[in-house]
Amino acid sequence: MSARRFLPLPAAAALGAAAVLAFAPFGWFVVGWLAMAGLFALLRRAPTARQGGLVGFAFGCGWFGVGTSWVYVSLSVFGGLPPALAGVATALFCAGLALFPALAGAAFVRWRRPGFAAEAARFAGLWMLCEWLRGWLFTGFPWLSLGYSQAPPSPLAGYAPLLGVYGLSLLAALLGACIAEAGRRAFAAPGRLVWPLLPAALLLAGGALLGVLRWSEPSGAPVKVALLQGNVPQEMKWRPEKLHDSLAVYDALMRAHPATLTVLPETAVPAFLGELPPHYLERLLTHALAQQGDVLFGVAAGDAGQYANAAASVGVSPPQLYSKSHLVPFGEFVPPGFQWFLDMMHIPMSNFTPGPARQPPLAIGGQRVAVNICYEDVFGSEIIRALPEATLLVNLSNTAWFGDSLAQPQHLQIAQLRALETGRPMLRATNTGMTAIVGADGRVQAALPPFARDALVAEVSGHTGTTPYVRWGNGPALVAALLLLAGGCRRRPA
Repeated sequence: MSARRFLPLPAAAALGAAAVLAFAPFGWFVVGWLAMAGLFALLRRAPTARQGGLVGFAFGCGWFGVGTSWVYVSLSVFGGLPPALAGVATALFCAGLALFPALAGAAFVRWRRPGFAAEAARFAGLWMLCEWLRGWLFTGFPWLSLGYSQAPPSPLAGYAPLLGVYGLSLLAALLGACIAEAGRRAFAAPGRLVWPLLPAALLLAGGALLGVLRWSEPSGAPVKVALLQGNVPQEMKWRPEKLHDSLAVYDALMRAHPATLTVLPETAVPAFLGELPPHYLERLLTHALAQQGDVLFGVAAGDAGQYANAAASVGVSPPQLYSKSHLVPFGEFVPPGFQWFLDMMHIPMSNFTPGPARQPPLAIGGQRVAVNICYEDVFGSEIIRALPEATLLVNLSNTAWFGDSLAQPQHLQIAQLRALETGRPMLRATNTGMTAIVGADGRVQAALPPFARDALVAEVSGHTGTTPYVRWGNGPALVAALLLLAGGCRRRPA
């Protein structure tokens, strides 16, 4: 093939890499629209479905190669893989994720129909459906879904309580198509700019108006919370001889920052619940009773034969337990046929048993708390299982596995969407960052600096109410995508 034919591929890869600027920690949400505009323009010029797939694949390689580069840190620095092998594994992982944009690109060209409206509808519908597919196939990996880049202050954030993160992806892709068409017409047909600009303006105005609405309201008196960030180095965390040091870190933080609801991070107590020193559980209970409250802490529940990644509570409320249900492949369970890969790494506690898919909220701290652990808050359709009963969302995480990388701010941005979709505050207690409080409006109200040993103390109100997303989940967004796809692929009468 000629060099000219391959010219769109470097451009697509560069656009994908640039799209990462739309996500945290950069937060330049407009870049997400522009990246979609560039991808739409490239796909319109692709002569064949194969070329469209290559353009989508190149875009995905740039996007995930930069946006999920933290996978290398996990595999090499903390997983113990040799750097070269970790690099190959990371590249294969990113290439696998890039197959989803490739599928969208190939299908867009394959079902080509003339006219901007049909092309824009097909582009947005296919993009969203492929993101949704990525969110559940092979247990799912919806990280870096385009909709996350549209967290506040993006005007599109107002649609989140109705359509969820996938709906925001659809609207951002549609907006990108409008921008691309406006750019084309600015040179070719300036007098017809109104047709792509009008729907873009309506999308943005609609989001801004919806953003004023409040789908939930505070319920009851505010509760004083303390979110503890122990900053325990990952390489020290699971050493048996360091157990006492880890317990002492959180004991000191609790005593220095009393609260009605105290939350410790994922596996903050690096031992089995049944094997903890009895005096330590007594200290936790004594501390909670002194505050007339509860302590929620991450711990492994079970024994060496069968154990769960759990969150346990002690205090004035009866003891309660939440067991993580959506486990991380390779980190928390071994996919069939990949034991050899896990044997090459040094990941402790890597064969957890999943908890039940549906677990009631924990009644602690005077609230009904929907607990989720680490990676679970990436799945909005699973978070809403505990709603509308839950008044607070609480996430316990340990992102020390990813070092000082993009993973931490990206994870906080994901929490913003969960708060928006549900109309509930999200409290995040993490080992190394980012420990934060996200309001029911999806805005970060307070956060600790990463890699600091401290506690985030504040008063938080639980919320009640039901958003459309809580009621219907991803259904409305899927229907919208299918309708756009049907309209964009319909043959015109001869």
